[in-house]
Amino acid sequence: QVQLVESGGGLVQAGGSLILSCAASGRALSNYAVGWFRQAPGKDREFVAHVSRSGGSIYYAESVKGRFTISRDNAGKAVYLRMSSLKPEDTAVYLCGASTASLFYSDDRRYSYWGQGTQVTVSS
Repeated sequence: QVQLVESGGGLVQAGGSLILSCAASGRALSNYAVGWFRQAPGKDREFVAHVSRSGGSIYYAESVKGRFTISRDNAGKAVYLRMSSLKPEDTAVYLCGASTASLFYSDDRRYSYWGQGTQVTVSS
């Protein structure tokens, strides 16, 4: 099993940048595909980005394409989400999930392990 902890959230002005981290303990994160999701108050959890186990396949939601970058470290201990040109509508709790599936899924039900989330607030 893997345990996930997100960090790096905070309050930032529109147009600013943040880097979120998803750190793993227990089983190495390199055994899992990892997705970043976000959930705003009163809304469903929304897919943001996905990276495959090898790092060779990456997918983004249309709403963040060109602004966010997902990456994973070579040690298999963390996955990052670099966010730039932030907008107020990016405000949400950001969560990372780990999946044993070999294919890409934007459905959060395909991810078995989750962190507790980190709050990102973008002011206008």
